[in-house]
Amino acid sequence: MELKFKSLPALLKHFQDESVCIKYLEQQRWNGQPVCPHCGSMKKAYVTNRGYKCSEKECGKKFSITTGTIFENTKIKLSIWYAAIYLGTAHKKGISSCQLARDLGITQKSAWFVLHRIREAMREKNPQILDGTVQADETFVGGKNGNKHKNKKTEGSQGRSAKAKTPVFGLLSNGHVSTEVVPNTKAETLKPIIMKMVEKGSILVTDEWYAYNGLNGEYKHELVKHHEGNYTTKTGLSTNGLEGFWSLFKRGIFGIYHYASPKHLHRYCNEFGYRYNTRNIEDTERFTLSLTQMEGRLTYNQLIK
Repeated sequence: MELKFKSLPALLKHFQDESVCIKYLEQQRWNGQPVCPHCGSMKKAYVTNRGYKCSEKECGKKFSITTGTIFENTKIKLSIWYAAIYLGTAHKKGISSCQLARDLGITQKSAWFVLHRIREAMREKNPQILDGTVQADETFVGGKNGNKHKNKKTEGSQGRSAKAKTPVFGLLSNGHVSTEVVPNTKAETLKPIIMKMVEKGSILVTDEWYAYNGLNGEYKHELVKHHEGNYTTKTGLSTNGLEGFWSLFKRGIFGIYHYASPKHLHRYCNEFGYRYNTRNIEDTERFTLSLTQMEGRLTYNQLIK
């Protein structure tokens, strides 16, 4: 089934019947052939009043299309979920829980929970190894120390300090960005991530931050010397692509969400990274792709503990 809608009203009209939502999710998740989420059996399952029952004697558990997904045990209709996924993936800078609650007629608490479940599903399950020319850079997320109330200011938090802000490390190659919230920007923190995520022999472009020193043995390390007023290396390479992503990311955090706690910051990184990496496809295609990645359940207690 190929979808052609280009707006939220069109999506809601197409998925106004819950049975249509279920059928479409079955097609995207199982390709129309139920697979037991408990044991992974593809043997034809028994049909029950509420879904299916695994036909394997060792398993025999009941399940539905939402079992093992972010929709499991939800009391919100799938059509509302679909609208939330469409809005959350189509809006370039995201959508706040307050706005989503107003748009879909649910509570702000429910909208907050729905959005975090969607963000969790957006994480990269199998991160790809980056090669070619790879940009590496860090950014810091949090309010400016000078704007805080006197009793909330952090003493001595200047420059690349993680005392008042949360550091996020990023890599960009061939239009694909990968991010990770890190405790600090020291060499012992950043280098293992680079070694794990970047193929040996690639061209690595960074600024002059000391944590990147000593990478010449594994990579063709190119430096952008910002302190000299340069924005490119001698060979014309830069970290402008990744810095552009950081700009979009921060505009979304400050302009839409206003605040992202360190506890949940990695999920916001998932969200912005997912939209950025799928920026060249249509909103409908991104919505359909998203439904294939809804595996994994995140409970409310897990979220708030």
